[in-house]
Amino acid sequence: MRYALGVSTVTEIQEAIVNLSPTERQELLRWLEQYKEDDWDRQISADAGSGKLDFLAKEASQAKQYGKLKPLPGEVEDHS
Repeated sequence: MRYALGVSTVTEIQEAIVNLSPTERQELLRWLEQYKEDDWDRQISADAGSGKLDFLAKEASQAKQYGKLKPLPGEVEDHS
């Protein structure tokens, strides 16, 4: 099946999706999920690079210093 190029508005995209086969819709859903994950990764990297997340490292360091750092689920607690 051929699709028209230049689908650019949400409405046009929705209309194009309606014409996809079930297999094509599943492929699109997988692609969108991966895109969402990649977008999240890009945002976290940008935030970390800009210093927006520095407060988290500071909080963790302080918690460790005062013995209040808790292990992640499944981790063995370090008693050193």
